[in-house]
Amino acid sequence: DLLICDEPVASLDVSIQAQILNLFLELRRDLGLTCLFISHDLSVVRHVSDRVAIMYLGRIVEQGEAARIYAAPRHPYTRALLDSSPKLGRAEALKPIAGELPSPLAPPAGCAFHPRCPLATEICRKDRPVLRACEDGGLIACHHAYETCAREASGAGHRPLLPGAPPGRSRSGRCGSGPRQAAYSPRRKCWSAMFFGVQGIPCV
Repeated sequence: DLLICDEPVASLDVSIQAQILNLFLELRRDLGLTCLFISHDLSVVRHVSDRVAIMYLGRIVEQGEAARIYAAPRHPYTRALLDSSPKLGRAEALKPIAGELPSPLAPPAGCAFHPRCPLATEICRKDRPVLRACEDGGLIACHHAYETCAREASGAGHRPLLPGAPPGRSRSGRCGSGPRQAAYSPRRKCWSAMFFGVQGIPCV
C-alpha cells in the first residue's frame, strides 16, 4: 500500500506536530506502508526520511540518503536550502537564496537554477543537466557536481537516469528508527521526501 502524505503537519503547533509524526511512524511500521512524505519543513523531512529528493521548478536536482544530503549536499540549490534554514545552536546568520524565482510556466534555458546559482557558467545557461548516478547511490543534476561524483566513483563513470528509474536500496531494515531509506524498493516500505522550490519556499 502507498500512503502519500502531502504537508500532513503544516501550520500545526510543534507539540501536535510531534504527536502526528509519531503516529505516522507507528502506522508506517505496524502496517508496512510504502510512504511518500511531502513537506516544507526541512527538520521534519530529516526526521522521517532516509532518502530525500530535492526538486527545483518541478525537476529533481539531487537525491540521496538523508544523512549524506544534510551533511554534505552536492547541488548548489540543496546547499542554499540548508543554509537558509534555521538550526539549533547555529552561530552564523542565515543566508537567504539570492535572486527571484523564475516563472514555472517559462523556466530559464539550461539549468533552471542558474540565474540564482553562484557557480553558474556558460554551460549552465545553455545545457540542462541530466540526473546522473554517484557511486553511493545518490543522483545529481549539476554540471559542476559531476566531477565530484566522478572522483567519488573512482573512474566508474555515470549513467544518465530516466524519470522513474529505481534508486538504490536501503541499508536499514526498518522505517521510523535510525537511518531510514525512504526511496521505494520492493523490499522496503518507504518513499523519499521531496523539496519543491516554489515561490522561494523550500518545499519538501
